[in-house]
Amino acid sequence: MSADSKAIPHPTVWVPSLYFAMGIPFSIVIWVAGTMFKDLGHTDGQITVATASIGIMWSLKPLWAAFLDMYQTKRFWVLSMEFALTGLLILLALALPLPNYFRVIVALMWVFAFCSSTQDITADGIYITSLDKQKQAAFIGVQGVFWNVGRLFAVAAVVWFAGNMQEHHGHDPKSAWAWALGLSALTMLLLAIYHLFVLPKGSVGKRAGSAGEAMKTFGESLIAFFLKKKIWGMLAFVFLFRSAEGLLLIEAPLFMQADVQDGGLGLTLMQKGVIDGMISITVSLAGGLLGGLFIAKYGLKKSLFFMALCINVPNLCFVYLSQIVTTDIMAQGAQMAALAEASGVAPESPISLTTIATLVTLEKFGYSFGFVANMLYMMQQMSPGKYHMTHYAFCTAIMNLVLVPLQMISGPMADHFGYKMFFIIVCFAAIPSLIAAWFAPFPRDEHGEMLEDKPTEA
Repeated sequence: MSADSKAIPHPTVWVPSLYFAMGIPFSIVIWVAGTMFKDLGHTDGQITVATASIGIMWSLKPLWAAFLDMYQTKRFWVLSMEFALTGLLILLALALPLPNYFRVIVALMWVFAFCSSTQDITADGIYITSLDKQKQAAFIGVQGVFWNVGRLFAVAAVVWFAGNMQEHHGHDPKSAWAWALGLSALTMLLLAIYHLFVLPKGSVGKRAGSAGEAMKTFGESLIAFFLKKKIWGMLAFVFLFRSAEGLLLIEAPLFMQADVQDGGLGLTLMQKGVIDGMISITVSLAGGLLGGLFIAKYGLKKSLFFMALCINVPNLCFVYLSQIVTTDIMAQGAQMAALAEASGVAPESPISLTTIATLVTLEKFGYSFGFVANMLYMMQQMSPGKYHMTHYAFCTAIMNLVLVPLQMISGPMADHFGYKMFFIIVCFAAIPSLIAAWFAPFPRDEHGEMLEDKPTEA
């Protein structure tokens, strides 16, 4: 461990807040922006193509990860990006009244995603270089949980706040969302100020004398990555593990928000904020923590396929919801359409909020429980070595790379096939994930040591 352990605060002081701060901006781009655009009248296809394409920034981050590893401290970059993200959130709020707000906001979000991915690289670098192997494993569950807390803050508190401003304070949608983005900016600002006092520096990489040397170092780290033993099998796992989830990530929340006559659940923003976030937060936290404990007890190699089942099988919850709502619409379609036309109000979901909340909560638990295995596999099997931070960035970039095209096509697919058929397709897309988990190679032991280098008993 290259950082001075005597100067490092206890991980409980900074790991939760650091990953909470990482979860917020990613969730705003991938989920909250979609909810906002859906509320403002855009189609699923428009939303997923625009917002998911921005996600490629998280896949391109290895292109500048090597530079971050050589200049300034990792703490400097994390703090700089957190303050920059605060300013960008304010700009997003100010852009909403503009006539061409959609294009302006999407353009700003590309910059926002660049800052967020830079924050991810250096925050992971602080975690990896400030903690030894034992503490990395001990806090991997906490890391995943609080990233999801950031996600849930965005998809629950921010969305609920926007809905509350509309339903109870008389704000129009654009004004309500401006206030909600302001809440996000304030939260990021407070986290940045807190991290000024508690965040470790992390290791300081070798300084490069020129851009040429930086590119040389990047090239060396890239070659070293692809020379790792069993790298292609490990890459296949990372690339395929979240294949079904890629279709679900953006589209499932849009399905919850879509009008009933369109096959959606017809939830209001406040209902969506509560069900998609606040109700499921307890089980999501429990899922991440239990996932870490489960792996610690049984080992990652023995647990991996089971964790893949946990992250994919709950997708059946959305199959059930889409089938039931579509069946009820067909049975009562004419009557519901007539009432909606007469009243000018969209019909309510034929499924009870309790049923929706239960099934969505189950899906969140499975996601949080299984996701831990994915991150730990990349951290302990793929990234150890001379360029640990840079290689971990490569891993997370590849993981996100498969999500970008899947998320982009999810909206047009749902528009074309309808929600009922779309979620069935999602279940078939889980098959590559399960195969990848079953055949995933393990060149290292639980301590990160190469198995081939260890002496064997006669």
